[in-house]
Amino acid sequence: MALAKIRICVDQPLGAGQSVLLTEAQAHYLFGVMREGVGTQVLLFNGQDGEWLAEVSEAAKKRGTLLCLEATRAQTGLPDLWLLFAPVKKARTDFIVEKAVELGVARLQPVLTGFTNSERFRRDKAEAHVREAAEQCGALSLPAVEDAAPLFRVLAGWDPARRILWADESEAGAATTFAGLAPGPWAILTGPEGGFSETERTRLRALPYIRPVALGPRILRAETAALAAITLWQAHLGDWR
Repeated sequence: MALAKIRICVDQPLGAGQSVLLTEAQAHYLFGVMREGVGTQVLLFNGQDGEWLAEVSEAAKKRGTLLCLEATRAQTGLPDLWLLFAPVKKARTDFIVEKAVELGVARLQPVLTGFTNSERFRRDKAEAHVREAAEQCGALSLPAVEDAAPLFRVLAGWDPARRILWADESEAGAATTFAGLAPGPWAILTGPEGGFSETERTRLRALPYIRPVALGPRILRAETAALAAITLWQAHLGDWR
């Protein structure tokens, strides 16, 4: 099997002999930026049909066609983990999205809290960042991205069967333990710069499906907290075990 160095996420079915049309942006990247052409082999995935080796059969400035040759990896799913996070400044929100894809999160739900202080969250931009991150890290599945919504509006319709691991900065320094926590559907909740308000903490602690957790002896930045919480969950309850 030829070694392909470029991976592209597409929105079309993949299968033996299947032709795949590139978008204008993808054609520009492959032929204009990477200087590839007819005969180049790349890896394609769409989040449903696994990964396929494909070959460029048509190359033009604003379009291109690839032909699927053979499957390289079967489709796999994601751990049943959602991330509820307060958007922060743009580059740091991008970091959260990118690392959530790399670490294996099934759904991204931005939540607005009392101290949320960031630019407007754009779902389309986040979805594009998800695809780019998946292309780079070898992921086969893409997490769903939701529109930003107030935290307690999201929790108002919450299924209590999906427990929430809440990264509460007031727990910093406490012993972190996952003892007694069972695998299954989970979510992680991380806050904004400045953390959660006392009113929010009181309301969150009153919900029976929420478990506060410490993320070590130090208070972490919002984006670091998301990364640390996902890592701990994956190591103890996810697919790193």
